[in-house]
Amino acid sequence: MRKLALNDEILLKIEKPARYIGGEVNSVMKDPAQVDIRFAMCFPDVYEIGMSHLGIQILYDMFNRREDVWCERVYSPWVDLDKILREKKIPLFALESQEPIQEFDFLGITLQYEMCYTNILQILELSQIPLHTRERGEEDPLVIGGGPCAYNPEPLAEFFDLFYIGEGETVYDTLFDVYKQCKKEGKSRLAFLECAAGIEGIYVPQFYRPSYQEDKTLASFCPVNSHAPFTVKKQVVTHLEETTYPLSPVVPYIKATQDRVVLEIQRGCIRGCRFCQAGMIYRPTRERDVETLKKYAKAMLLHTGHEEISLSSLSSSDYSKLQELVTFLMEEFQGKGVNISLPSLRIDAFSLDVMQKIQDIRKSSLTFAPEAGSQRMRNVINKGLTEDEILDGAGQAFTGGWTKVKLYFMLGLPTETEEDMREIAALSDRVARRYYEIPKEQRRGKCQITASSSFFVPKPFTPFQWAPMCTAEEYMRRASIVKQAFSEQLNRKSLKYHWHDAQVTVLEGVLARGDRKVGNVIEKAYRLGALFDSWTETFRGECWMQAFADTGVDPEFYTLRERGEDELFPWDFIDIGVQKEFLRKEWNRALAETVTPNCRIQCCGCGAARYGGGVCYEDKN
Repeated sequence: MRKLALNDEILLKIEKPARYIGGEVNSVMKDPAQVDIRFAMCFPDVYEIGMSHLGIQILYDMFNRREDVWCERVYSPWVDLDKILREKKIPLFALESQEPIQEFDFLGITLQYEMCYTNILQILELSQIPLHTRERGEEDPLVIGGGPCAYNPEPLAEFFDLFYIGEGETVYDTLFDVYKQCKKEGKSRLAFLECAAGIEGIYVPQFYRPSYQEDKTLASFCPVNSHAPFTVKKQVVTHLEETTYPLSPVVPYIKATQDRVVLEIQRGCIRGCRFCQAGMIYRPTRERDVETLKKYAKAMLLHTGHEEISLSSLSSSDYSKLQELVTFLMEEFQGKGVNISLPSLRIDAFSLDVMQKIQDIRKSSLTFAPEAGSQRMRNVINKGLTEDEILDGAGQAFTGGWTKVKLYFMLGLPTETEEDMREIAALSDRVARRYYEIPKEQRRGKCQITASSSFFVPKPFTPFQWAPMCTAEEYMRRASIVKQAFSEQLNRKSLKYHWHDAQVTVLEGVLARGDRKVGNVIEKAYRLGALFDSWTETFRGECWMQAFADTGVDPEFYTLRERGEDELFPWDFIDIGVQKEFLRKEWNRALAETVTPNCRIQCCGCGAARYGGGVCYEDKN
């Protein structure tokens, strides 16, 4: 019987002790003496958030299907346990075995959000693993990163031994086999990393060196080890039906952020929004077979006891068999207390008809994401959504019985004018007006339109990667313009407006497009006390400002300037299939306010067709 890493005295002192004891339904237990590789899978945030991440569930299931691998889980301990672990010198441990991470072969960290970067250093330090790869010895775990933020790994280059670029189902098995062979032959850590660098999709940062121009931009980025390629190619699963899927996902003891079965219906997005990194790095769009999805849904509900199933996709409405799948789910689980969740929908007649049947319209709200208030700005960002479509969707929703609508916008987008900002309020008001056009006797009281705006952050591998950001003060000025415009609207009593934290946005922008010099800032901020930066109650902006000052790194170099057409980016050594020339063309089309058709209407030659599958090869007839 395993022994818990934390005694009862500690567990009674901390918030939500179930975060740390493991033993959940469907968690995998193995005999460590019977496996060759022990892999600790880490989400650098609290348990409830990490347990909601589908990617980790997929890899956890995939790795543990191998008899020679035992994959366990570890999450960032909350600040209360963090303090105790440091005081009592208790090493961070995996949930399944409760054994120290330091004893594992691999520590795999998913990189989902830049504001979790200091938590990565927390994980390493509490695990008693040296922060820098150059300081690690033969017995230390190999630290590997993956996920969307790995598409610009350079700010974290000093802390990771290797990065996996792309979808995990492709070459992880090869990596494990190479590791086993190197271990069998008694090869050193360095020798294994040289072998790993030869696997397509694996990036070993210590094998590369950047050089800089006088203006601090990159002059070159070249391998300094003969085993390292000049270009690291993204890994893509061409046919999703050939992959495994977690039919028995781990069920948490406590409520997770997404406490439900998650059914991934497709990967990628056909829309091409110019601010959206996911829409570019996950190209081409690939669908899962609808008959397979039906089987998955039944199996996952049976094995978990969950009472809700969510259809996961960047744009669920674009799944070609959505109507068939939803109809099946509604009929199969009718009267069985199973709810169906449909996020990422474009609001149309079918979607509203379905949601009327599966949601309590008296309590639920509908979400639209216009992203911009004016049609001009929606053309700039290639949203592919007209005002008529927004108002028609809202009108259908109101007629169907909904009275609450959430609208998501972005402020600070390229070429934005004050008129564009004020149109956020004006569009929200026009949505409310559509409600009050319904005869009074058919309404359900007043409507509530809640608009919220995040601030624009340009991301690598998007057409907006060349764009400048605003200062925090300018973002707040723009938010105040929008707030004032809301107060001037006819239906202001039915409108609410919220906005995000501007200081966090600017910091996210530095980390998103940073180079290796930003790594010094991350480490300094962590030493000064920065941790859980994505949480409002724990974010300490003063630590970051001090870190920039202490390291001599100017954040405005990364945020305020527009990049030149020929500038070498820190992430240019990664090949995601989508060509830089295409992204530049899209940047110019944005400045010209020109819309690019979606992938099903017209192929625009982005480059993703090289992967040989998905929407690029659908029959267009």
